[in-house]
Amino acid sequence: MSKEGKARAVTKMTILDKKKHGEKITMLTAYDYSTAAMMDEVGVDMILVGDSLGNVVLGYDNTIPVTMEDMIHHTSAVTRGAKRLMVIADMPFMSYQASVESALENAGRLMKEAGAHGVKVEGGREIVEAVQRMTASGIPVVGHLGLTPQSIHQMGGFRMQGKTEEAALRIKEDAFLLQEAGAFAIVLEAVPAALAGEITESLAIPTIGIGAGPQCDGQVLVVNDLLGMYEKFTPKFVKKYADLAGTMKKAFREYCDEVKDGTFPGPEHYS
Repeated sequence: MSKEGKARAVTKMTILDKKKHGEKITMLTAYDYSTAAMMDEVGVDMILVGDSLGNVVLGYDNTIPVTMEDMIHHTSAVTRGAKRLMVIADMPFMSYQASVESALENAGRLMKEAGAHGVKVEGGREIVEAVQRMTASGIPVVGHLGLTPQSIHQMGGFRMQGKTEEAALRIKEDAFLLQEAGAFAIVLEAVPAALAGEITESLAIPTIGIGAGPQCDGQVLVVNDLLGMYEKFTPKFVKKYADLAGTMKKAFREYCDEVKDGTFPGPEHYS
C-alpha cells in the first residue's frame, strides 16, 4: 500500500515480476461493473473480459457469434469498476485473423473505446505477425494456446489438446513464438499438466492455466462457473466456490410468493 492508502495498480510489469519471484497470478473473468469492482476490492490480479460472455451472458452455444461491439460494451463496464487490477479484453472471432491491419485496428478499439489494458488472442504461429504489430504499437498482448474455443469446430469439440507428441511439440513451439513476438503472458487451456509444466518452466513470461494443472504461474476461471451460476455445462477443471444459482432461484421464488400473497411490500418498505 502507498502512503495514500491505495494499492499500486497491476500492470504488465507487475505480472512479469510475479513470474520472476515465483508468486502465483490470479485471473477471473468478469463482464459487468459490479463484479469487477468486487474483484478489484479483494485483490484479484487480472480480469479477463472473456468472449465466454457469449455463453454465460448472451446465451450462445459457443463464443463465435460474439462481436466487437459486444466486447467493447462489456469491457467498458468492467474497466469502470476496476481501479487497481489489470483488465484484458478478448478479441472476438475474426477480429484479428483476417489481417494484421484488422487486428491492430480492433485491438486499438478495445484500448481506446473500452479502456482495456491489454488484449487476448487465440492461436500460435498463424497470428505471430499480428502479435508483433500490436506489441510494437504499445498494446500488451496475452496469448492463448491449447483448447482455443474460437476454433471449436475445427477441433471437433471441447477436447483436451496436446495429448500426442506431435501436438505437444506444436504447442511448445507456438508458446515460444508468442513470447518472441512480444506476448507478456499465455493462457494454457485444457492441456496435460505435465506439458503445461514444461512450457511454464521454459518460458520467461508467465503461463495462466485453465484445466492445465497446478504448475502454471497462475490460474483463470470463468466467474459464472466459480460461483455456480452457469448450470448448462460445468467443465471437469472447474471448482465451484459457491452455489449462487440455488441461492438466486430461492430468492426469486420467495419474492414471487410474497408479491402474490401480499406480504411484500410490507409497511417497512413504503411510507
